[in-house]
Amino acid sequence: MTTNLFAQFKRILPAQPLLVGEAISSGSGAVVVELPGGDRITVRGEATPGGRVFVRNGAVEGVAPALTLVLIDV
Repeated sequence: MTTNLFAQFKRILPAQPLLVGEAISSGSGAVVVELPGGDRITVRGEATPGGRVFVRNGAVEGVAPALTLVLIDV
């Protein structure tokens, strides 16, 4: 029996990534979120402008802590 470790690894990963960004504006159930790379996305949910939020699959999942952001290019 052959075991494909990569296939097993892919099964435990979530289908959609969890992103973090800063809420730029909020209203009517939609939030504009600026991601660390500068891209802006519009997602469903509520957030306080200027606050950091977790975003997954087009919706705000919750408030993110205001920690120092470090980007590492690989």
